[in-house]
Amino acid sequence: MRMADGQSRKERIVVGVDGSEESKRALNWAVRQAALTGGWVEAVIAWDVPQFHGALGWLPPSSSDEAVMEGRARDDLTRAVEEAVAAHPAVRVGTVVRYGTPAGVLLEAARDAALLVVGSRGLGGFKGLLLGSVAQHCVQHAPCPVLVLRGQED
Repeated sequence: MRMADGQSRKERIVVGVDGSEESKRALNWAVRQAALTGGWVEAVIAWDVPQFHGALGWLPPSSSDEAVMEGRARDDLTRAVEEAVAAHPAVRVGTVVRYGTPAGVLLEAARDAALLVVGSRGLGGFKGLLLGSVAQHCVQHAPCPVLVLRGQED
């Protein structure tokens, strides 16, 4: 498969971003690694719409809620990428905003990637866990090597 700018898929580092400090550290690491190896980064954020419980059971939100959630995810990703590339402006960073569960979106994006990078914990879950559920799922099912960056110790 041909890639834009002559980059091969094997030089692509996929990194999961969710706005958490751990995911920002993962993005910064991926950008530094791409600078060292001549690769490029694909920063990925997933957005999903929570289902609401009403008198008729579980109800989907309105389409305007979906647009707001997707826009918020896009804005969070744009800010994180701008911060990460400030120190390495020559590194190419593409962005992907997709609907779906974070683990599913990341695993799909990681096809043919050289590396998948995720933070150890994101915005959800329990603080004491060694790995968050998304990181654990990616480690178990990714089609490429996975690097899980642990956060700073408290």
